[in-house]
Amino acid sequence: MTQTAVITGATSGIGAEFARQLAQRGYNLVLTGRNTERLESTADELARDYSVKTEWIAADLATGEGVAAVADRVGQPDVGLLVNNAGYGLKNDFARNELQAEVDHLNVLVNAPLQLSHTALNAMSSRGGGRIINVASVAGFLPRGTYSAAKAWVINFSRWANIYYGGRGITVTAVCPGFVHTDFHARMEMDKTVYPKWMWLNADRVVREALADAFAGKGISIPSKRYRVLATVGNRAPQALVARLAGRGR
Repeated sequence: MTQTAVITGATSGIGAEFARQLAQRGYNLVLTGRNTERLESTADELARDYSVKTEWIAADLATGEGVAAVADRVGQPDVGLLVNNAGYGLKNDFARNELQAEVDHLNVLVNAPLQLSHTALNAMSSRGGGRIINVASVAGFLPRGTYSAAKAWVINFSRWANIYYGGRGITVTAVCPGFVHTDFHARMEMDKTVYPKWMWLNADRVVREALADAFAGKGISIPSKRYRVLATVGNRAPQALVARLAGRGR
């Protein structure tokens, strides 16, 4: 039976690239996001270009209702792969942001992947296997605000779950890219030119390496040697120094 992949935040950036590459592999797709028009357009385009079945769910993952709508589809027996990709960053530091903005941010980055993974793990366990890919960030290895803290949770959860549920035929992989050419930074009104060109990756490479690692059963996927080195430094160097270096260009 052809399997279905559910992808959150699927209409742009890394999420859209996951949708494209999974369609190339023959997966039927369930795309989720907040923009109904973009969801419908993306679903139609992928169905036409790759001859796969597509559907979409308009949902705000900062809300309980939005997560519940997606979880209901994730629990269906045809879903063999879940990509928890939806996410965004906040422009200001923690104390300057409105508290509700931080709560919504935490809900999208942590609460939604937690609930959707819980649903997926139970459903996949009952039928003998599946895959979960959680899009984290190399920022999760660095002390840099609540985005970094949320991604650290994703990394540690994925690493543990991949070990714990591997015997049940389920792999869980945290994908940890660095700077990627998407509209992520534009939404935060960040100046991309302050970062050197060598630090930037393209979404197609990130997803290609992520899928290779996920299908190889790895718990962590860090695309490119440069970011694997950065992650190692982030873990081992003095944290005060790492925090100062990570905070440059914010």
